[in-house]
Amino acid sequence: QVQLVESGGGLVQPGGSLRLSCVASRTIFSIYDMGWYRQAPGKQRELVAVISSGGNTRYADSVKGRFTIFRDIAKTTVDLQMNSLKPEDTAVYYCSASDDYVSYDPIYWGQGTQVTVSS
Repeated sequence: QVQLVESGGGLVQPGGSLRLSCVASRTIFSIYDMGWYRQAPGKQRELVAVISSGGNTRYADSVKGRFTIFRDIAKTTVDLQMNSLKPEDTAVYYCSASDDYVSYDPIYWGQGTQVTVSS
């Protein structure tokens, strides 16, 4: 049973924007905190942004001021708006869900979507 499904990845030039979307089952969306990770080739998976069930947010220092995470209650989606993209943002981006906003140890994962920033 698929719980999290990402979409919106692709190829973009440096300085451009992309919006990733993650559709969650209603049960997961209503209970859990949600977040986005990314993993670049040869690197460890990195937590990018988290949004609590109550709407609190936090971001990795590397994306602060450029990325914004949203929750849409009606659509049960969690979106990641990415602006001013840099080549170092290139990675596979994963949607996730956790029951702990502070430690954020995911219980559920999406399949990932590729983001490539290149000219």
